[in-house]
Amino acid sequence: MSSQENPEENLPSEQDAAHGAVKVADDPFADPGLPAHKPRIQDIDERAARRSERAVAFMFTLSMLATIGFIASYVIFPVDKIVFIFPFGHVSALNFSLGMTLGVALFSIGAGAVHWARTLMSDVEVADDRHAIAADPEVKAKVMADFAAGAEESGFGRRKLIRNTMFGALALVPLSGLMLLRDLGPLPEEKLRKTIWAKGKLLVNMNTHEPLRPEDVAVGSLTFAMPEGLEEDAEDFQKQIAKAALMIVRIQPEEIKDKRELEWSHDGIVAFSKICTHVGCPISLYEQQTHHVLCPCHQSTFDLSDGARVIFGPAGHALPQLRIGVNDDGNLEALGDFDEPVGPSFWERG
Repeated sequence: MSSQENPEENLPSEQDAAHGAVKVADDPFADPGLPAHKPRIQDIDERAARRSERAVAFMFTLSMLATIGFIASYVIFPVDKIVFIFPFGHVSALNFSLGMTLGVALFSIGAGAVHWARTLMSDVEVADDRHAIAADPEVKAKVMADFAAGAEESGFGRRKLIRNTMFGALALVPLSGLMLLRDLGPLPEEKLRKTIWAKGKLLVNMNTHEPLRPEDVAVGSLTFAMPEGLEEDAEDFQKQIAKAALMIVRIQPEEIKDKRELEWSHDGIVAFSKICTHVGCPISLYEQQTHHVLCPCHQSTFDLSDGARVIFGPAGHALPQLRIGVNDDGNLEALGDFDEPVGPSFWERG
């Protein structure tokens, strides 16, 4: 019977297989049997390589355009504009455009780099011997030579279209981060410095929506108020109340330590911003024996009998005070806006 008739005769015996395994184990530098390298179409056809080059350049250019779109979104779309986008429903136009453009910008850079590496850079697998950690001059020279060869094989210097568009994409993407600085302050408006409080505006109870009178505020009580004319169903209600929210406390005049606070009050009724000067949380806890108010978020504590100065916690400055008085009808009214910007500090604040 020939070997063709009995194929089992061609298979290595268990002893031969074990002997071969021992030889491989004894020689860690034996050829692992890598498959023969198969050239890609881009390696043998310059027209295909040019197509890949244009595809990579297109992705880098798309990244640049998306970055420009990200920056333009800050100018085009107002913060409160809501649009319907299928299948997302009603979403913020600004948030949607920022997310889409930044996502496309970053994805295009990554996709372009991957396509460049897969189609144009060298894909030849090279096996090398292990060596000691400390490199001798010959090894250092070889590393530098390999680096130069890799740079040459990548086509970085030769394919200027890819190189220039990649530089453009990488240079524009960081500009997206600069646009985020806009949210650190009013820039260029003064919308954080002013509220809708003005001389003559009545103090309206947040619960009853009725104008407050001095007899409505008892000693030791904490009352929350808002300006007259501010409707809860108004489109900009949340934006306005976030700056204009007011808390009112009545203290015996002889217990008020700050002279200006006493002058800005009416018969011991003092009005301060409800917005904590740490990170803008609403203050809601009042201790009538000490006249201290506590922000429940991070425990910043303010003394309302001493100009609402900070006596504990991370808040950076006292609560702004609203000067108040009584009009001819006997209702409490504002005599102007807050004496300083409401809420936490911002980078343009002096």
